[in-house]
Amino acid sequence: MTTTLTLAPGRGPDGAARLAVAGEIDMSNAGRLAEALDSRPGPLVVDLTEVEYLDSAGLSVLFAHADRLELIVAPLLEPVLTVSGLAGLVPVHVSGPRIGPQG
Repeated sequence: MTTTLTLAPGRGPDGAARLAVAGEIDMSNAGRLAEALDSRPGPLVVDLTEVEYLDSAGLSVLFAHADRLELIVAPLLEPVLTVSGLAGLVPVHVSGPRIGPQG
């Protein structure tokens, strides 16, 4: 069964190509995300603030396009991107209050 995933291409206020992603990214729909990223050449801002779940299949897609991505994420995804190492490869901007202890 495919989980819910919404992909909305567009442009940011600065004119940069942007892809807003909402729902869950897992092995059942990571191919759709890959197709959306493949169809948008050049630098791309991917807004993941409405993503509630991201598994290794979704991470794999993001890693494959890391050389041209900039990510905007909710605090929920920040630890996943950090532990996976993706945050060391792409700019990651956290939108909203961070979770966990601050130090």
